Amino acid sequence: MLQTVWVSSPGSWTLRESKHHHGGRQRSWRCRCLRTVIQHPCRRHVPKCPGKARMLRKIQICLCFCFVSGILYEISLLSSCVFNYLPMSQDYLTPEQVLNLGKSIIFLETTERLEPPPLVSCSVESAARIYQDRAIILFMKGLTNETALDLNSSYAAFSLLSSMKNVFIFPLHMETVFHETPLLQWYNQVVPEQEKNWVHVSSDASRLALIWKYGGIYMDTDVISIRPIPERSFLAAQKSRFSSNGIFGFPAHHKFIWDCMENFVLKYNSNIWGNQGPFLMTRMLKTLCNLTDFEGTEDHSCQNISFLNPQRFYPIPYPAWSRYYQVWDESPSFNHSYALHLWNFMNHNRKAVVAGSNTLAEKLYKAYCPTTYKDLIQNAKQRDFTGSEDDV
Repeated sequence: MLQTVWVSSPGSWTLRESKHHHGGRQRSWRCRCLRTVIQHPCRRHVPKCPGKARMLRKIQICLCFCFVSGILYEISLLSSCVFNYLPMSQDYLTPEQVLNLGKSIIFLETTERLEPPPLVSCSVESAARIYQDRAIILFMKGLTNETALDLNSSYAAFSLLSSMKNVFIFPLHMETVFHETPLLQWYNQVVPEQEKNWVHVSSDASRLALIWKYGGIYMDTDVISIRPIPERSFLAAQKSRFSSNGIFGFPAHHKFIWDCMENFVLKYNSNIWGNQGPFLMTRMLKTLCNLTDFEGTEDHSCQNISFLNPQRFYPIPYPAWSRYYQVWDESPSFNHSYALHLWNFMNHNRKAVVAGSNTLAEKLYKAYCPTTYKDLIQNAKQRDFTGSEDDV
């Protein structure tokens, strides 16, 4: 039997799970203590000791109050406690327990890469800052129980993200993710080595299954959050009449996501880039809605699904993606945006944020992921400067 145990240490509480094999005979110490008090002899002979009986009732009331207060206090600590999860410990919460808290923000890394680059770190950190009451989860395919033990000390970005109270980093086990969805049979039949765009296709599938099972918001790892998204069921328009799948949100078990998974399998063709991603979302949305062009900054709505204006996430369209890495005379305000997609897929030359460059991306890092900027950008520049001096 699994029992949840709160373990106290100076200045902190830790939620752990422990196994007991004594069936229903094991009781909590509080229950034993309370029963001991209740079974006082005076309870059977109230007329013989009325003063003690009154005192006993007062003690019982006080103990009940303390007991209930303790339970409420522990519940109030749950959100902050679970957000202290560190991925290298096996005594903490499982992905399912964190996801079941609801309203998670989910990121995916479907390559074998173990060191999150600064843009990934910035995406996760910005979400953690904007959504402080939610669990921010980064699933990494390359992460296993064996590799997790040493990552916190080996990689600066991994250590940085692990230290954030509401950030969780878990291994991505696709077979488990696809279980009880239309995608499992497809996954068991597909040969990844023969797939042209497997990294993207497997990511497209995983995000659908996770949002179907647990609900929440999915974001690509090149999305910088700048303010909360007020919608619960939404798709993000990349342009008029065309949906992206780089960011979307739905409650658990939403029919639209289930239909998307079925169509994913029915129309599967990995040779066409985006066929299981933005093209899938667009063709499924068209079955429900008569899509029209956006005018101004208004959003569209159909079948209780919000189709959000391109300004919400894509104020800089993909043909102009490099503008994020340029110096602007006057930086845009992005007043109509909830987050910014930096189009890393287009960044073939691997443009990066450089400390002191004064680019738009550097300003975004400073504003929305300052820890990433300081620890991974500024410190890297200082190390490079110190190294060059040593070489001289």
